[in-house]
Amino acid sequence: MTLRSSSVSRRSSLLVLATVLLTGAMGGSFALTAAAETAAISPWSSPDAEVQVFETPDFMLSLQQTSQTLVSLAPKAAKDGFDFAPSGRFTQRLGDGAYRIGDLDLRLRSVGAADWQDYSTAFKRSKVTPLKVKGTLAAADITHSLGAGLPLKVTRTWSVIEGKLVLRYTLRNPGKTAIEIGGLGLPMVFDNIITGRHLDDAHETASFYDPYVGKDAGYLQVNRLNGAGPSLLVLPEKNTPFELYKPILNERNADKSLKIYNDPEQRNMTFEGFYDWMVASKGFADTDWKGIQQWNAPSSLVLKAGESRTIGVRFVLSPSVREIETTLIQNGRPVAVGLPGYVVPTDMNAELFVHSAQAVKSVSIYPEGALEVGASQKVKDGWVKYAVNGKAEGRARMTLTYADGSVQTVHYLVTKPEREVVADMGHFLTTKQWYENPSDPFKRSPSIMGYDRDKNEIITQDNRVWISGLSDEGGAGSWLATIMKQLDNPKPDEVAKFERFADTTLWGQIQTPDGADKYGVRKSVMFYDPKTMPEGTYDPKLKWDVWSAWDREGAADLGRSYNYPHVAAAWWTLYRLGRYHDGLTKAETWQTYLTRAAETTKAMMTKAPYYTQFGQMEGDVFVYILEDLKREGYSAEATEIETMMKARADIWKTLKYPFGSEMPWDSTGQAEVYMWSRYFGDDKAADTTREVILAYDPTIPHWGYNGSARRFWDFLYAGKQSRIERQLHHYGSSLNAVPLFDAYRANPKDYQLLRAAYGGLMGSLTNIDSEGFASAAFHSFPDAMHWDGMSGDYGMSFFGHAVAASSYLVDHPTFGWAGFGGNVTEANGVVTLMPKDSARTRVFIAPAGLWLTLDAGKFTQVAYDPATGKVTATLAPSDAYTPTAYLNVKTTTAEGKAYVLNAPQERGAYTVKLGANDTTLELTPKAN
Repeated sequence: MTLRSSSVSRRSSLLVLATVLLTGAMGGSFALTAAAETAAISPWSSPDAEVQVFETPDFMLSLQQTSQTLVSLAPKAAKDGFDFAPSGRFTQRLGDGAYRIGDLDLRLRSVGAADWQDYSTAFKRSKVTPLKVKGTLAAADITHSLGAGLPLKVTRTWSVIEGKLVLRYTLRNPGKTAIEIGGLGLPMVFDNIITGRHLDDAHETASFYDPYVGKDAGYLQVNRLNGAGPSLLVLPEKNTPFELYKPILNERNADKSLKIYNDPEQRNMTFEGFYDWMVASKGFADTDWKGIQQWNAPSSLVLKAGESRTIGVRFVLSPSVREIETTLIQNGRPVAVGLPGYVVPTDMNAELFVHSAQAVKSVSIYPEGALEVGASQKVKDGWVKYAVNGKAEGRARMTLTYADGSVQTVHYLVTKPEREVVADMGHFLTTKQWYENPSDPFKRSPSIMGYDRDKNEIITQDNRVWISGLSDEGGAGSWLATIMKQLDNPKPDEVAKFERFADTTLWGQIQTPDGADKYGVRKSVMFYDPKTMPEGTYDPKLKWDVWSAWDREGAADLGRSYNYPHVAAAWWTLYRLGRYHDGLTKAETWQTYLTRAAETTKAMMTKAPYYTQFGQMEGDVFVYILEDLKREGYSAEATEIETMMKARADIWKTLKYPFGSEMPWDSTGQAEVYMWSRYFGDDKAADTTREVILAYDPTIPHWGYNGSARRFWDFLYAGKQSRIERQLHHYGSSLNAVPLFDAYRANPKDYQLLRAAYGGLMGSLTNIDSEGFASAAFHSFPDAMHWDGMSGDYGMSFFGHAVAASSYLVDHPTFGWAGFGGNVTEANGVVTLMPKDSARTRVFIAPAGLWLTLDAGKFTQVAYDPATGKVTATLAPSDAYTPTAYLNVKTTTAEGKAYVLNAPQERGAYTVKLGANDTTLELTPKAN
């Protein structure tokens, strides 16, 4: 092992500065400019910035000499100078309140006392007392730096143990009174700062990190934005459970009042903030978060007089995102893999696979009875399997206790069967959220409007006018969810209501079709113009002198391209309903709806060209529209749109990371960039996009984080509890699932793609409550832990779910046959998948690379014979509006064989007349 150290007081480096335009949100806001300049500076030239540099087997790291906190953590495996720590901002973060790894937060009290006291090495910076401890890189007594009056003695060491970097703290009680520690936080400060960075720079230098709050089996994973390896894993040492994940937001004054603490790096759309790994959290749960159900039961630890406890973490590198679980196993960590995931509908079978050095001694469930868990079964390679079935709706925690007393928690969410969840949502949207008011001053009637679940009423006014203005994401969300629900689960009365809305409000108000120069989509139907509107129009209790209260002209602007996919998706879905079903649509012909979808697509490119340089949320709908135009023989329209889209894709082809947005960084546009790149054969751009998505789309044994694409600002623009906060299963989750599913179908051996995609797909359903109300996202901060009270921009989430809902039959090399979206049985060598997904119109047979999709009709089961490759598909009986099934058969892998069906074809699909009973189809692979 090579360990080297040296002191450095000055180091020259290059600092890339980018200008961020922060002029207010929506329609021209937060655009990252292309301007960037390079300036040579010496960031470590201050006396307080003197550092000591060490070389370990994995890292080049540096510590500030005065505090022995981390300055730089550069993995030697990365050859591009990448650093997990925010070393480039070190001199800006020297003062009080600026956290670094190596800091410590404590909340404690004498046993029996009522009040807690807070201490932190970051609140008031002071030098630590260096110690000479054999076998360490650096050691110090940090007691004084935690603040006056601390009744504990605290020392900290940096060491290399078994070749891995280890950070440890020893807390000792030197007094005569027992001390209860109710808050013990290890700050996790990695470079997730996008502020001031160009997109290329951000992808090359910044990281996002996500927690697995799995108690003793917990860990933190840190992934580079570009998805390249290595990934960093922060693993717990003994006595260091990962209990909760606490944002570093505030400090407590001497009089115990809480005040907002301002980090030198301001939390905003370019900076999510830093977090504490909470080893103990009862001191917060009993006060600041009282009454909030946390991920794990909050605990405290007691140090008796003279007693001590050592905690710590070690820093381990995984070669890539895909090898995180392998790396955990190699480091002796228990690993849990849930198939198909951690959202468990009550009619769907799930399995949990566990790999651990210690035997599982017991399994318990909280709340009791929420999950049914079968006896363990040995699989192979050290894995054991548990059958898991959901029994009671809501959050559920499985606790595995191992033979050595260590504990692992796995976090599930139990839902109704998917089709029931979706049916509830459709009913809620078209009843509770149906707005009928002919005298509405903004002509929003009839429509499906946003909803306040806390008040149980429609949101008719908000000073973010788009929320009550039926457009942008926060206003269009509810009506978009309504029509996307009909794509695979149409209900005649719901379709009829939506057609009323589409034929009047959507066509006449939101979309402005009165003349070629006016064809576009408004930013909002509602606006703030008290001079021209009748007295009493606006609620005086709302604050109207804000940028978000657009005036009449601003609301009528056609120039925000992000509004167009919502409208295009509505027309496209109505086209599909009219084309493939009998009598479902009545207001217009399918030809009219397809034409409107095409015209909306072209209008976006001509009336709102600026933001079309970026990918749009739901932008994959334009791919579907183009494919249907070609299928229907609309050659002129198809050629025009394809040419427009090719121009966009050609620009993206020249960019290293073509994921710009109206926000400085976003997880919105990657899906469309990927889909057009694949469409036009640009595999390089598609592959780059895929890896970037995997970087912010984790696979973690937790329903809230598994497949939850990064988003942390949209509560500001479409939420009720408006703040910067890591959102769980915001619409990015399901939208990013779309390209991951596509990438998986092209490479069915890459299970990381499938697991992340399925987590995002199911995440969309977690936002729908037992009555059908759909929330924008889940609040992850421990003072909230609830779904937001507004429907907001949820509809974009359901768009992703609707177009991607499917069932996947997989033969995993370790775990065996599994169904993602359906239940699997085996008999006489034949494997049968019974779809349980919300759509039941799409099935993928992974070993055959066979993608079966229905434009109309439903699968009840699909059987696969691995020996012959034969596939038998069973379709549900006809109904009043679906007499014919349209089956598309596609082989998605290079090695897969083509399948044929003895049936006539229409527009590239096999047509199958349905009857009063199930219809069975046999698909056979062609001989080579």
